[in-house]
Amino acid sequence: MLSRRTLLVVLCTGTLAPGSFAQQHSGNPPRIGWLVPATQAEWDGPDGWLKEYRGGMRDLGYIEGRTVQTEYIYADGHFERLSELAAKLVEHKVDLIVTASTPAAIAAKRATDKIPVVFAASSDPISTGVVTNLAHPGGNITGLSLMASDLSAKRLELLHTLVPRLGRIAVLWDSSNPGMALRARETRAAAEQTNIAFFDAGAHNLDELEAIFAELSKQRPLAVVVTAEPFTQEHRSRILDFMARNAIPAMYEEAGFVEGGGLMSYGPSVRDLFRRSAIYVDKILKGAKPADLPIEQPTKFELVINLKTAKSFGLTIPDSILVRADKVIE
Repeated sequence: MLSRRTLLVVLCTGTLAPGSFAQQHSGNPPRIGWLVPATQAEWDGPDGWLKEYRGGMRDLGYIEGRTVQTEYIYADGHFERLSELAAKLVEHKVDLIVTASTPAAIAAKRATDKIPVVFAASSDPISTGVVTNLAHPGGNITGLSLMASDLSAKRLELLHTLVPRLGRIAVLWDSSNPGMALRARETRAAAEQTNIAFFDAGAHNLDELEAIFAELSKQRPLAVVVTAEPFTQEHRSRILDFMARNAIPAMYEEAGFVEGGGLMSYGPSVRDLFRRSAIYVDKILKGAKPADLPIEQPTKFELVINLKTAKSFGLTIPDSILVRADKVIE
């Protein structure tokens, strides 16, 4: 039985073209199921990513309240529940499932091979088996990828510019998320190419995270890369507090960490990906098949720097980095 906190039904509406679900279902509105891997508070607040998705729907002419039903189910960061919740959406006979993160995309794909699935963000859809081809996904699933060439190397380059004597780096990530395994491998490879020692700081629950913090205190890496995923989002305040207390320069993959007090972020705009996912939903509602919609890769990247945090760490941000920044927090 799903709790009231876990299951939230919201009504929204849209303008649908001929041949859309509205006509196919004899005037009944299509039902969208949103499989959310995180908590409602994290993803559905004033700055939450779901706000961007709904904004994208509004941009396409959808108006809440009439012709589309959207059922939001929250896994609250418990990936082991994603399969159960995806099956619940199938049981509820939704017409389309939207989700984000590799574990959630995998859960939705396993739950159905008939209902169209759109993922707003997946870190590595090819090697994790979400799809077999970016240009021709095949099957019933498509969406947007976080993957872009040389991102890990570029993050390391920025950290090396900030900390010229960088000799040791760690990657803090969710070791239960197969989509982030490639990110850890890429960062290790980039570190090895520049003769920087690498420490794998993978964890998948709070106890392991605390153990990683203890190990990082001993290892004293000169910099840390923190991935953007439901697990790190859930424990963002703990991660930011640890980095601040230990004055460890950290490169985050998502700007929200820097806005919350982190030092620096560089990566795809997750907000932009969520907003663009509405385009896929709209196309499918109007009759397009997921198999025919290519996986999109990021087109908008952001470098965000927090000068206040840099000052507290005793760091001076080089002009070569400042001139590249899309946003500077002072």
